[in-house]
Amino acid sequence: MKSPAELRIKLKRQWENNACREARLMAIAGAWPVSLWIGKPTSSKIKNQLDELKRHVEAWRKVTIGDVLWDQVSSRHTSQPIDVPLVWRLNKPTEWIDAIADKQVRAEFEALSKLVQHSPEVFRSLLVRKRSLWSSKPMDEVILAAKVAMSLEPGCARGQPLRTLSIGGIDTKFFERHERLILEFLDARFERQPSELGLETFLGAPLDAEHWLLVVDLDQGLLPYEKMRVKSTDLIKRSLPGKRLLVVENESSQHQLCQLPQTLAVLGCGFDLTWMQAPWLKDKQVGYWGDIDTWGLQFLAKARLAVPQLDPLMMDAETLDQHQSSAVCEPIRADSIVPEGLNLAESKLFQRLFIEQRGRLEQEFLPRELVHQKLKRWCGL
Repeated sequence: MKSPAELRIKLKRQWENNACREARLMAIAGAWPVSLWIGKPTSSKIKNQLDELKRHVEAWRKVTIGDVLWDQVSSRHTSQPIDVPLVWRLNKPTEWIDAIADKQVRAEFEALSKLVQHSPEVFRSLLVRKRSLWSSKPMDEVILAAKVAMSLEPGCARGQPLRTLSIGGIDTKFFERHERLILEFLDARFERQPSELGLETFLGAPLDAEHWLLVVDLDQGLLPYEKMRVKSTDLIKRSLPGKRLLVVENESSQHQLCQLPQTLAVLGCGFDLTWMQAPWLKDKQVGYWGDIDTWGLQFLAKARLAVPQLDPLMMDAETLDQHQSSAVCEPIRADSIVPEGLNLAESKLFQRLFIEQRGRLEQEFLPRELVHQKLKRWCGL
């Protein structure tokens, strides 16, 4: 048999469980009422520990939170049936908190109540599930971060640093203080696309932090290592060997590359393409290969503005048409304004992707044989 104190411990453990807390506070179907089994006394307990049983019954009679469901138990050791508590039933969140009877839990519940009241519905489950996002922050700043996140759209920074965005009266350090919180809010709105792209890339802002790129020696004799990591800021200052440079949007595409003479590949660039303004690239044959989607063409446009002579690879309407069966829906599209830097055919493709039901062909889904063929042709092989 469980005492009220024992079940309070269980209820507190349930509060610490993220999924349980979310289900109950967000009133997910089936979450309420909460029924906790107290247990029936055995015949031997009635016979040998009757005084303890009476204390157990008395403790439950003093419980005024929720409903205690009783039943009668008959025993040959007593002259009449005994009323015993069987189930403790809680009907709503406030009863759950009252039953736990813990100051810290109550404070968290009150804070959550305020956050849920003042936050958009799309963020409420996140706030309830991930207390670590906000527990150490001033409540007013968390509420403001939610409002800011609702005001942000893909590409809205338009090349400005995040610290310069003027939204809701925030200061220049706001994004720095609350980057993870804002990223989680945006993930809730945009199906985790901000995390996949990176916050700055998603919002169209330059990267403030150091970004490490993967450099792969496709010649297998230009570098002392087959692969190495280089900061994008270092690529502006120092040139790479070889006659050709292949710039690749996604690092995960490295396994589709093949051996190419006098060629290095720089992978995982995403929107971090400022380094392509380096003067030494003017003397290279530069190829660019990215996803065929609205973001990929945004990146291509930025790359071409830096290196006008670059060759786009496998980023045309023909490639999309030939591999339409591998295309998927693009969860969140970039800004619909055609970016400067695309040629006429690419601009038409960019506009087409906004009306295509499956307007995203990721690099990884192109056949390796095709990739090898296109890259070798680019090298003149």
